[in-house]
Amino acid sequence: MPGPKDARAPGRVPRLVILGRPNVGKSTLFNRLVGKRLALVDDMPGVTRDRREAPARLFDLDFTIVDTAGLEEAEIESLEGRMRAQSAAALADADVALFVVDARAGLTEGDRHFARWLREEGRVPVVLVANKAEGRAAEPGLIEAFELGLGEPIALSAEHGEGLADLFAALAPLLPAPGAAAATDPETDAGGGEETAEEAGEAPDTPLQLAIVGRPNAGKSTLINRLLGADRLLTGPEAGITRDSIKVPWEWQGRRVDLIDTAGQRRQAKVVDRLERLAVRDAERAIDFAEVVVLLLDATRGLEAQDLRIADKVLQEGRALIIALNKWDVAEDQSRLFNGVRAALEDGLSQVRGVPLLAVSGLTGKGLDALVAAAFEQRARWSQRVSTSRLNRWLEAVLARNPPPAPGGRRIRLRYITQARTRPPTFALFGTRLDALPASYQRYLVNALRTDLDLQGLPVRLNLRSARNPYDP
Repeated sequence: MPGPKDARAPGRVPRLVILGRPNVGKSTLFNRLVGKRLALVDDMPGVTRDRREAPARLFDLDFTIVDTAGLEEAEIESLEGRMRAQSAAALADADVALFVVDARAGLTEGDRHFARWLREEGRVPVVLVANKAEGRAAEPGLIEAFELGLGEPIALSAEHGEGLADLFAALAPLLPAPGAAAATDPETDAGGGEETAEEAGEAPDTPLQLAIVGRPNAGKSTLINRLLGADRLLTGPEAGITRDSIKVPWEWQGRRVDLIDTAGQRRQAKVVDRLERLAVRDAERAIDFAEVVVLLLDATRGLEAQDLRIADKVLQEGRALIIALNKWDVAEDQSRLFNGVRAALEDGLSQVRGVPLLAVSGLTGKGLDALVAAAFEQRARWSQRVSTSRLNRWLEAVLARNPPPAPGGRRIRLRYITQARTRPPTFALFGTRLDALPASYQRYLVNALRTDLDLQGLPVRLNLRSARNPYDP
């Protein structure tokens, strides 16, 4: 059996790919090795479609683990065939393959077929894993696994964490010595880190966390593949192909970007399938960990109510938002369409006016450089801090233009403003009787902040803090 291609090269993190037919527990094993519940797991076969990567550790072995779709025999043009092609691409870039079978169910013809395929490929060493091996019911399947000709099977229970020491013993000779691999961060899922975007710092060389969201079949995966210049994500005419939120590291003009693909989000009343609900929650979690979110619209369908719901959700989470009209290459009456969508956005997102709107095509690449440039610009504005002195000069000017009202003949005094935090821009306004400040005047202040301080199109939060009355008990 061949050794790993170059897993022992100095500084290189080895890659382990998990392969096997659907529903043998590949994603459960992936989550176990990563130490977090990243991949969606369900009893329904075929949950995983796109391959997902994350840094993993097994005792003192560090590696990148790659989860893949279930191997199925199908026509290459079919969805299952395209999923298998994605798994084959993952194997081509791997150093070690973990071939997983279900010890409780025993071997199937699919297991035997793909074991032969792996033996014929012969490019990387294969470790045979008999999953779901807890209890006596798994013993016949464990013995049967010897028939595959891939060596002694590792009895494992990914769900309960049993057998990991045996897996370590099988992998240790195939991977670099402890500490030899560089601690780089390969592709992770949308929320893989424990830090939020606000806590991660604002260094200019920090990768831009850029999430692509939208309704099903808006072209999110196609657009990301075009940016990457490779068929990294599964695409096709079927709606709802993407389920997991997948993060792919990329570089644009020397600047690092983490592109996050998400599942399509339909109107909540139409989501009845449990797996789709899990995928939508995963997409919402991706929004939480993003810095800039691109809402992708299908230009052939225009702006729909669900698009506005998604946009409002992004703004409520405090993310910087960009709206992109995709499939522009096939849109009809483009000028009228663009102006109509712009007007509908100004009306439907009246709480945040000036959100950037761009026309793009994931198929031809039109407008994609402008889209990424706009995302970096939005992040910079979303992360900026305004000095307290400038803010208080601004406050004097807006009060002079339009003083606050005096309910019941008693004045409301606005004394002082400072920026409490960035990402999103959040301001604290101090004064007296602020509980009586009308919502309309608060909107006036927020709109003036956006207009005067270059915060157009961004979620801006204004917190009112009344001075404490020293005579109160």
